[in-house]
Amino acid sequence: MSKMAEMAQTIEELRTAAASINAAADWLYQQFSGGDEAQASEAPAKEEPKPELKLEDVRAVLAEKSRAGHTAEVRALLKKYGATKLSEIDPANYEALMKDAEVIGNGS
Repeated sequence: MSKMAEMAQTIEELRTAAASINAAADWLYQQFSGGDEAQASEAPAKEEPKPELKLEDVRAVLAEKSRAGHTAEVRALLKKYGATKLSEIDPANYEALMKDAEVIGNGS
């Protein structure tokens, strides 16, 4: 792995850790802020945020689809999201891209 790729991965891991710490701090604040029972009943109902998809996760899935003989479908999917390569796709679209990728190869 190149130094830049390692640095990018480290940065992403730090951001994920920071988000987790922030969520824990919010939860602790809600639990111990001395609020009414309504606040306490809201906390368990709150959904934990899904871990954010990383470029590497999406790349692994698309590479597997491509190796399985679906390269044309993978390219069409990238084009659907306005890109010629995966790195050009906005990370906000990774989840939708993964959902679209799930159906590739399932019909054959």
